[in-house]
Formats: sequence, structure tokens, C-alpha cells
Amino acid sequence: MTQAVFFDVDFTLIYPGPTLQGEGYEFFCARRGVTVDPAMFRAAVAKAAPVLDEVKAHNYDAQVFIDYTRTIIEQMGGRGPATELAATDIYEEWAACHHFFLYDDAEPVLRALAAAGLRIGLISNTQRPLDEFASHFALDGLISASVSSAQFGYLKPHPSIFEAALASIGVPAGESVMVGDSVTHDIEGARQIGMRAVLLRRAGAGLTSPLQRSLGAGYEDVPVIASLSELPALLLANPESRTPLAAPESDTSGPGGGGNPESRPS
Repeated sequence: MTQAVFFDVDFTLIYPGPTLQGEGYEFFCARRGVTVDPAMFRAAVAKAAPVLDEVKAHNYDAQVFIDYTRTIIEQMGGRGPATELAATDIYEEWAACHHFFLYDDAEPVLRALAAAGLRIGLISNTQRPLDEFASHFALDGLISASVSSAQFGYLKPHPSIFEAALASIGVPAGESVMVGDSVTHDIEGARQIGMRAVLLRRAGAGLTSPLQRSLGAGYEDVPVIASLSELPALLLANPESRTPLAAPESDTSGPGGGGNPESRPS
């Protein structure tokens, strides 16, 4: 029986506004005397992804994210030692909740799950203080526990961050579900300790159409959804089941998207 649902935060529940996208990068770089082309932001994010993919250590290290951000700046045309300073500025701004927006589907789904008696937790690879999350987004009383990698010391998919989140709520892994947008960080991380998982693939994130509802061999028990709006039916339709129901076959996109390029792992 499902007792708790844990959510990734960035690009699952919230997305960054203009300050942390192309025009924001241009602003912060200009302050440091670095010139970039904001039109190159989306492509730059994609090209910088290997910086994070190649990280083997799971301990939280701010320099990893600064290096990643600096690579985005360089891919946008930025050059010179000041790119490090601009990257550090952007990294520090990433901690502020006011730069982010809730996806349209997030609040109603959180409230629906809480009303059904499920406990809700947050697990995020962020330096942002998650204790501010609920109050900033007017979700007071909905979040039972939250663990950020910067405060805990380890990044997803390290098993200890998931174990810490489970311990804080007091629910066993087999009765919990992890929902997130990263196969490596969220899905594999949760499954390695016995949690179930649901992958969120929002529209507008460079995906092909129609949405692929399966991750393939070895992931048959991991539904793929295009919107959090699909989650209550998925989890509550068969509450005694240890395996979430399969997601619908059709649908090429989902509501509540926002279409923002991913610029940080969450």
C-alpha cells in the first residue's frame, strides 16, 4: 500500500523564470564583462550536460554546478576568466525561490494526494533551502519532509539521501513512490533501495512526439507520464498494489508544462 510520495523539485514541481534562462545569463555575464548570446541558451544547456553526467562522486560539491554553469556560458560564446565569476553568481541565484514558478499541475496534485491520506516529501539535488519551499509557494501543511543534497551532503542517486527521506517520514521503501524527471537521479536512485518510481517527461523539453510511455527492458514497472495531473489516478486507482498502474498509451503532450529547458539537474 502506498503511504508516501516523494517528489523531485526542479523541473518536476517548479521551473526557473527568465532570470535563470538565456536573458538572465546575459545579464549576469554582462555584469562581469562577459558577452554571451542568449539565443544560444537552449543548445548550450544540451552541450553542457556531459559535465554533470561525468561526475562520479555523489557528495555535494558546489564547484560541480559552477563548472556546469560556466560551460553553458562558454557554449553561449562567453570567454575569459570572468566566466567563472558569472557562473558563481548564477549558481548563487539558483538558491532563491523567487526565481522559480510552480507548474500549473503541481499544487492541485499535491493537495489531491494529501487529501487522500498520502504523506508528501521532497528530495532534491539543490543548495536551495527546502524548508522555504512550502511557505514561498503557499503549500503550508502539505510537505511532511524534505531533504536537499547540499544540506544532507550527498546527491541523488546516492542511496543514503533516499534513505534519509524515508526515515524522516517513517515509511518503508516498498510503500513509497518517487516522482521525478531524471532516470539516473530519481528513478534509478529510488529503485535501488526498493522504492517504486514514476518518470515525468513534460512537453516542451526537447522531446519527440508522441511521448514514449516506456523506458524499455528492465523498467517495465516505471510509468512515464507527461503531467503530474496523471499521478492521482495512477497511484490511487489501486492503492493496495505495490506496482503503479501503467500510464495511458496515447497523449503527445501534457498540461502544466511551461516548456522550459532544463538548466540544472534536480
